[in-house]
Amino acid sequence: MDPYSALLPRPRQALSRPGKCLLNAGVAVKVAGSPATEALVRRFVSGLPLPAPGPEGDPANTTQTTWVSVTETDDAPGAYRLEVTESGVDIRAGGFEGAAGALTTLRQLMPVQAWRREWAGDAGGWAVPCGTVADHPAYEWRGAMLDVARHFFPKQTVLRYVDLLAAHRFNRLHLHLSDDQGWRVESRRHPRLHEVGSWRPLTRLGPDGVADGTPHGGYYTLDDLAEISAYARARGITIVPEIDVPGHTSALRAAYPELGRPGQEQAVLDTVWAGGSSISPTRPVVAFLQDVLEEILDVVDTPYVHLGGDECDMRWWADDPAIAAEMAEHGYTDVKQMHGHFLRALGGFLATRGVRMVVWDEGFVTGGVLPDTIVMAWRGHEVAGRAAASQDVVRTPLFPTYFNFDQSDLPEEPRSEGGPITLRDVADFEPAPSEWPEELRGRVLGGQFQIWTEWVPSERRLDYLAFPRACALAEVLWNGQVDDFADFERRLAVHLERLDAMGVGYRPLAGPHPWQTGGTGVWRRSGPGRIEETKKWVESVSREP
Repeated sequence: MDPYSALLPRPRQALSRPGKCLLNAGVAVKVAGSPATEALVRRFVSGLPLPAPGPEGDPANTTQTTWVSVTETDDAPGAYRLEVTESGVDIRAGGFEGAAGALTTLRQLMPVQAWRREWAGDAGGWAVPCGTVADHPAYEWRGAMLDVARHFFPKQTVLRYVDLLAAHRFNRLHLHLSDDQGWRVESRRHPRLHEVGSWRPLTRLGPDGVADGTPHGGYYTLDDLAEISAYARARGITIVPEIDVPGHTSALRAAYPELGRPGQEQAVLDTVWAGGSSISPTRPVVAFLQDVLEEILDVVDTPYVHLGGDECDMRWWADDPAIAAEMAEHGYTDVKQMHGHFLRALGGFLATRGVRMVVWDEGFVTGGVLPDTIVMAWRGHEVAGRAAASQDVVRTPLFPTYFNFDQSDLPEEPRSEGGPITLRDVADFEPAPSEWPEELRGRVLGGQFQIWTEWVPSERRLDYLAFPRACALAEVLWNGQVDDFADFERRLAVHLERLDAMGVGYRPLAGPHPWQTGGTGVWRRSGPGRIEETKKWVESVSREP
């Protein structure tokens, strides 16, 4: 297949021409742009598995000198024009993000071996076919959410995940850093958070699951988080840290019980399931969390912080004297008003740091939003439309962006949360539904996929669930839609060879490898998928006031 016809995501325009450009160890780099863009280009060239110069007469010592030239323009962020001639590669890019996208496209035009870390093949370098690509993204928010709370993933896995996202032109990595099953970031001001909240003595798959008897835990130091943020930023990806409050807080309350219901002790949950927990929404708790958020913002270069706001048990709030006193002070008559008040208070603190608050759609429903708050609508289309009437929205509906669900109805699929959500389901996703009026469509920033890790204990399982469905969503978010699924499948077949070169344990299109199945033990699939029932339930709660 012509490399210009095998790009993924598919560009707006791609045209091949006769001739080839040879990129070897002597390639010259020319950059007219920011220091960050120059560093990006030099890292790209040095990161290619190019042969070192050899003795005189060796093909690597060819007298042909080629160049890679990048010029930043005032085009829209992410837009670029890439031209490959026999003399070199010329890129005109809309800022750093445009340069990053253009270099990803350039690498896809090379032989698949260019995606390996090292290559001991042809010493002459890479022959890139001549041609032109002109492209720009449909959506500004092209993201992925990784839950590191239910199962912890070490720093090296997160850094690898950044590389995989960048290879598909995603530009946001949302890290879910806290939940009932673990607190995953160091706090130097409140050290019991990571000392107590970061581990559990065992894990059970589901409320009635068998205990594995194995301690599980881990956390990122603030230096780790700073490294992850810098590594991601240098590759065109913004980290969006999430501290999930006021619900999903068993680990937080295990460390500091006084933040929750008086007289009630709490342990880090050992079952990988929502715990229905909550902390108090009062001023002392807000002040505590401001401390924690300030520590994170001191090390993470981000304009966004996610505060969760989902699935909060507020039943005990009405009976708590401290909460009742604050409610009376503000004239509130419903505890849901305190939920919104709590999120707005934290959002106001974030605003003093120039940071926008992000919440799940429950936060919008209870009024926990400021004018610039971004709403991630996971519970269906109805609440997403309501939120878009006043807020910027990132589309994250359970169907079809929850990649922790099965990929097919095959009985050999490994145990997961349900499903199926197929590759075609993801390809058919409309971030801004065509039936919405233009004013609502215009508030959709983009979308992202989610991998909740209740059933994801390893990097191999993460690979299996993310890819190739992430390839389909990458195309949706870059182009706005997959308008020719057969063409997408043809290009995906080529792209899977790139994933092979990068060592990604993706799910083959025909079904899982034998070692990827659930087998006959604890990871055996528990029953057929019920996605239609799940979709109906999500839409029903989406309509809740």
